[in-house]
Amino acid sequence: MSGAGPYGFESEYLHLEDGARASVIPVTEDFWPKVMAGQMPQLDQGRLMTCFGFDADWPTWERHPAGEEAVILLSGSARLLLETPGGIQSVELTEPGSYVLVPRDTWHTAKTRVPTKMLFITPGAGTENRPV
Repeated sequence: MSGAGPYGFESEYLHLEDGARASVIPVTEDFWPKVMAGQMPQLDQGRLMTCFGFDADWPTWERHPAGEEAVILLSGSARLLLETPGGIQSVELTEPGSYVLVPRDTWHTAKTRVPTKMLFITPGAGTENRPV
């Protein structure tokens, strides 16, 4: 894709590439399966910026061995659970603009009971998921 936009996170994600470059990535039905299968190696470097809305607990845990993930609350509220060596750490996000910096290689999930929207800035390489 080329051009300044406008773009929307429902149909395009933003790849913040190494070297201070950025590119727009179209979101297709097979986007996440391709990422998880390692079929999009161009996303292994830099960070992927995505936005999701949800109104129920996540069905999976995830972790990112390539680096820290910023999870920013845009609306609603959520409780992020981080699996640390000392046990489960719970972080409440209730104010728009509040965020969590999930440490590298830390399993995490989110819980909510209200419509919630969050912005994610994620190092994609090697991302793993497991059921809750």
